[in-house]
Amino acid sequence: MFKVIKKLFSNNENSEIKSFDESQHIEEAYDTRERGIKTVPLNQIVGSVGRYHDFDGQFKPKQHLPSARLQSIKTAMRNGKILPPVKLYQIKNEYYVLDGNHRVAMAKELNWDSIQAKIVEFISSKETICDILYNEKSEFLEKTGLLTTLELTEIGQYRRMMDQILQHKTFMEEEKWSTVTLKEASSDWYRSIYKPLVVIIEKANLIRAFKNRTISDLYMYVSSHQWGKRLGREYGKEIDNLIPKSMEEFRSKMSNKKVDEYPEMHRQITVFILMNVEAKREARIIEKIYEFKETKEIHSVHGAHDLLIKFKLKRDLLTSDAETISIYINRIRLVTGVKSTHTLIPGFSKIKDEHDKK
Repeated sequence: MFKVIKKLFSNNENSEIKSFDESQHIEEAYDTRERGIKTVPLNQIVGSVGRYHDFDGQFKPKQHLPSARLQSIKTAMRNGKILPPVKLYQIKNEYYVLDGNHRVAMAKELNWDSIQAKIVEFISSKETICDILYNEKSEFLEKTGLLTTLELTEIGQYRRMMDQILQHKTFMEEEKWSTVTLKEASSDWYRSIYKPLVVIIEKANLIRAFKNRTISDLYMYVSSHQWGKRLGREYGKEIDNLIPKSMEEFRSKMSNKKVDEYPEMHRQITVFILMNVEAKREARIIEKIYEFKETKEIHSVHGAHDLLIKFKLKRDLLTSDAETISIYINRIRLVTGVKSTHTLIPGFSKIKDEHDKK
């Protein structure tokens, strides 16, 4: 085991950082745009434009580099001296050092998280789904100035998200009777519209039902149905009772609420089950089903059926009653001795409080 671990580390030390020229060729990235000066996470700086032979896979300088210069840079950085930004080339989410290899190496050695850099981005001309999505996201973030990355997985959704922001920009200008910049509108949209709806979606734990999707995907799904073209949908009509059909009404409604006061995207369902079971197993089945947290009452009855069960379920507003109930029914049918079930879903109900006087 020791030899294996040693080999892994030695291989990493003997390897080199990535070559910009090779990555540029692979990604077919030749068009450029200036990104200005930004703070870049050091773990995203993976290579060099011309000096990748001088550093190992951990961006540590190789032995032939002058140690005096490296030590002086390290001392200056450790003492908090302000050094000029390094110059980086960017391809997607990776960065390559054009100028400042020593500063990057020392910053990594000092366990810095990030470094200031002047960036030129090289744009991939490939047309894979991943490349198109990346370019759409990059353009969206550049125009809006949002610092938080919103990950969408469908082509065209960044444009629809931008349409929301432009709509909100128009509303703000009419409200204030003054010009509002796109970046100002984007910041307000993110704070007062996007974030509150995302919190509501997260509280409902909707993401578990949508594999390979992001929270931003769900935001667009819900908001497009509420505030965009009224697309037909199979489920989730109860959402209309919680989230206004106007984006600005939603903003107004959320503005005076604390996070713990946001509406919950849940609905409670009361269901009764009539059940036939094997006679010799009835007592054991009663105990087993009573352990289910959803079970509220269970009765042994006389007549055409053996047991009557009352249970309550909670579902999110994007799932149907039938889906939620079927999951519970299937669990019950797996109990040994259950012969058949018949489900009753109340329509209109009147429930008398047990404290009400007769």
